[in-house]
Amino acid sequence: MNLFIRVLTALSCLILSIGALAQSAPNDPVKEGQQLTAAKKYAEAIEKYKAALTAEPTNANANYQMAYALYLSGKGASGIPYLDKAVKGNTSPQFIAGAYSLLGSIYSSNKQLPLAIEAYKNGIKEDTANKRIYYNLGIVYYRSKLYNDAQQTLLKALQLDNHYTDAQRMYALAAFHQNKRVDAVLGFCRFLQLEPNTTRSAEAFGNLQAILQGGALKPEQGYRPDAATKLAANWQMQLVGKALLGFATRRYASPTDLLTAQLKAVFEAAANDNKYKYAFANYYKALSQSDNVEAFARIISLKAIPENQKWLDSNRDKKLSYEDWMKSTAVTL
Repeated sequence: MNLFIRVLTALSCLILSIGALAQSAPNDPVKEGQQLTAAKKYAEAIEKYKAALTAEPTNANANYQMAYALYLSGKGASGIPYLDKAVKGNTSPQFIAGAYSLLGSIYSSNKQLPLAIEAYKNGIKEDTANKRIYYNLGIVYYRSKLYNDAQQTLLKALQLDNHYTDAQRMYALAAFHQNKRVDAVLGFCRFLQLEPNTTRSAEAFGNLQAILQGGALKPEQGYRPDAATKLAANWQMQLVGKALLGFATRRYASPTDLLTAQLKAVFEAAANDNKYKYAFANYYKALSQSDNVEAFARIISLKAIPENQKWLDSNRDKKLSYEDWMKSTAVTL
C-alpha cells in the first residue's frame, strides 16, 4: 500500500464524530440515521436525515450527520451545503471545528487541497486544542509538498499529544523530505520508540539508516523549498556529517553497537547546536547521557534486526531500566 493511500485512509479515520457533542432524543430520525451510518447503510441513513431535516431544516446535528453520511458514501461534495447549515446552526466551538474538519476531508478527498487547507485552518481557529485537525492539516500540507508547513503543523499536534504516533511518523517524513537530517533522525527515533515493531517501523528504520549512512535524497519534482528551508537543511546535513565523521572506518561488534554509537553522537550534536533548536533534542541528549541508549537502539531496530530480541530477553534488567527511564523522563519538544 503506498503512502498516499495510507495517509488518505488515516485521514478518513480521523474525522471527528459530532454525535457526542449534539445528542439526539431517543428514537428520533437523527439517532436512527447515526445507527444506520455506523452499520454502513448510508442510503437508509440519508433517508432518515432527510426526514429529520424536513421537520427541522436548521437542525445542526442532522445537517452534519447528513454531510457525514454523504461523505462516507462517496458523495462528499453533496454534503457541503449541509455543513454550511450545520456551522450556522450551532455555537459550540468543538462542533463547528468538527464540521470544518469534515469539510476539509471532503475537499482533500476531491484533491481540492487549497480549499482543504482553508477549512482545516478555520477548524483550528474554533478549537486550538484539537490534535486531529492539526494532523489533518499537516497531511494536506504534506500532499501539497509544503513540507515545512507540514512539519510545523504536525509538531503542534505532537505538542498536544507527544504519544500521537501517526503525527510523529508524518512529522519525521516531512523533515526527511526537506533533507532536514537532524529533525528527521530525532523524529524517526521518537516514532520507533513509540512503535518499534510494525510494518511502518521497518520503513521508518530504513529511512533512519539512510540518513546515518549518509545517503542523499534525490531532487523531488514539484518541491520548491524557500531559502530558509534550504539553509536549515544544509546546516543539518553538515551537523550530522560532522557528528558521524569516521564511523564508517571504525569496527563494532554488531550493527546495533554501531547504531548506538551513531545515535549518541547525533543526539549530542543536536542538543549542543547553537544555531537551531530541535524538537526532542534535549530529551534524547538525556537518553544519551544515561545507561539506556543500547537498550533503546536494540528496541527501535527490532523490526530490521530480529536477533536483538535475544539480547533483550537476556538483559531484562537493562530493558526494565530503559522502560523506567521512559516513564520518569518528560518528553521535551
